[in-house]
Amino acid sequence: MRKIKDVLRLKLDAHLSHEQIAVALRLSKGVVSKYIGLAAAAGLDWAAVQSL
Repeated sequence: MRKIKDVLRLKLDAHLSHEQIAVALRLSKGVVSKYIGLAAAAGLDWAAVQSL
């Protein structure tokens, strides 16, 4: 859960690219894209994610 929240924080709050997030968190770009895509499909924004 921590990695998912970190991915979303870096994308939605820090506005980093998928590649920058992948390097920072030592994940693949595919995993980063998957997490961001699922959050977008669920309609999550940073305010909603931050409270988790």
